[in-house]
Amino acid sequence: MKLNRRGFLKTCGVMAGYAVLGFNMTKEAVAATMQFVALRQKAVYDADANPAIYEFRKSQDNPMVKKIYDHENGFLHEGPCGHESHHLLHTHYVDRSKKLEALKAKGIELSL
Repeated sequence: MKLNRRGFLKTCGVMAGYAVLGFNMTKEAVAATMQFVALRQKAVYDADANPAIYEFRKSQDNPMVKKIYDHENGFLHEGPCGHESHHLLHTHYVDRSKKLEALKAKGIELSL
């Protein structure tokens, strides 16, 4: 069985609950948590389905976004695909694997 980090932490939490609280209390705690998650999920989906609570459903309809990209007076007047907006709003990948390998070769232990 292969576990990812989230699954491992969840399993450890449940096992710690069993060790401290016993089976019945842990089962009730897990059930209460799952009930809370279900209620929260339902609330999010209900809010998303109700367009009356959102003034602007799409970012391009937001007047502040329109003002930023205004062709005459806007901060990013070149438009959404302009050089300045690309420079400010996009991230860039930097390969640091060689530096990490050099640190490991020196015997430095890193917890990632």
